[in-house]
Order: sequence, then C-alpha cells, then structure tokens
Amino acid sequence: MRSKTAAEAKAVVLLSGGLDSATTAAIAKERGFSLYALSFLYGQRHVLEEQAAVRIAGSLGARQHVIQRIDLGAFGASALTDDIDVPKHASLQSRTPGIPVTYVPARNTIFLSVALAYAETIDSRDVFIGVNAVDFSGYPDCRPEYIEQFQKLADLATKAALEGAPIRINAPLLHYSKAQIIREGQRLGVDFAMTHSCYDPDDLGRACGRCESCLFRLEGFRQAGLDDPIEYIPT
Repeated sequence: MRSKTAAEAKAVVLLSGGLDSATTAAIAKERGFSLYALSFLYGQRHVLEEQAAVRIAGSLGARQHVIQRIDLGAFGASALTDDIDVPKHASLQSRTPGIPVTYVPARNTIFLSVALAYAETIDSRDVFIGVNAVDFSGYPDCRPEYIEQFQKLADLATKAALEGAPIRINAPLLHYSKAQIIREGQRLGVDFAMTHSCYDPDDLGRACGRCESCLFRLEGFRQAGLDDPIEYIPT
C-alpha cells in the first residue's frame, strides 16, 4: 500500500508528443498522479516531437517537464536517427514483414532507464510509458514480455526497490488497439491536434500520411469513427 495519498503521488511519464504518450499521461493524471514529464532529444530527424510534448505537458498541468538530450544519432542504424529514407506505403497491408528500419536500437530501454533515475530523484514510485503491442510496427521493446522483464530489472537495480519501495512500470495501453487509445484519449479530453506522430513531416510540419506511424494513426481514427485533427500533406 502506498504511504502517500493519491494527490501527493508522483508519476514520471515518458512523453514523446504522440497520441499514445499523451493518452498515457492523461490516464496517469486521472489516476490522481502529479505528472513529471520526461522527453528526449535523441538525434531524431526533427524537433516537432519535442514541440508537441511541450504542448501536451502544459495542457495536462505537468508539475515538471524534463527534456533530456541523448544523441542516439551517433550510432545511427535507424531511419529516425540516420541518413536512411523513411519507408512509405500505400496501406498498412503493403508493409514489408519484420522489424522496420524505423526501429531505434534499444531506445525504450534507454528511455526507461533514465525514467527510473528521474523517479528515484523525485521520490516517485511510478513510471508510465505508452507502448502498445496490438497496433505497433514489430518493435521488440513494445511487447508485454519486454515490460515484464524491465520491471524485474527495476526491482533489482534501484535503491528504492531494495529499501522496500519498488518503482512500478505502468503500460496502461499495452493491450489497446489504436482506435481504443484514441477513444480513451477523447474520453479524457486529450487534444489530439497538439500531438505529432509522423516520421517524415514536410517543412511546414504536415504529416506525410504514408509512413507506418501515419498509417496506424489514420486507421485508428477511422476505426474510432473520428476525424484526425492534424494536417496532412495533400495527396
């Protein structure tokens, strides 16, 4: 049982600027947590994610928003951090099977490790991450098995856990479809116009509509029976 009241409980929320992390942050807030947002400039192709994360953190009343720089672009090997074309597709069904080139090696492991450190410094017992294993691109660090194993690491590797106050890794969207995530975000009042999902936007910040992330997002809004409020490049 927590020693703190819900109003005093702090949650570190990994906030990328996308609709999944925005909905996750809103869930944490509904559960009574004070939000301590954590975002990363990790060498990605554009700063639109950071700008979206700042907007979302402000709209949800985050107590603090840390933007951490970690240059994963120094390693490359991903279309999000290297000079590699972002794959475009006519539909979700036309994608090539397997782990896509947009996978950033060990990204969630790095992000969650930093989140653990942040949580310990602010005396938080909860970390929230917006991964989901239903509508995802095959990334190995979005699976339930991964979250389970990282929880075991957190239980072994932190002072908080050894002193009897372990930090819990919360992945409330893990088994949600994109449509379910969108409906939940709408219920919680998330302004999806603030979010950004595209891997390869144009110079005006408009989403391409053809990368995997855009296709999952568009299909999610279609299945949810809602209009996507962001702007896309005209086709």
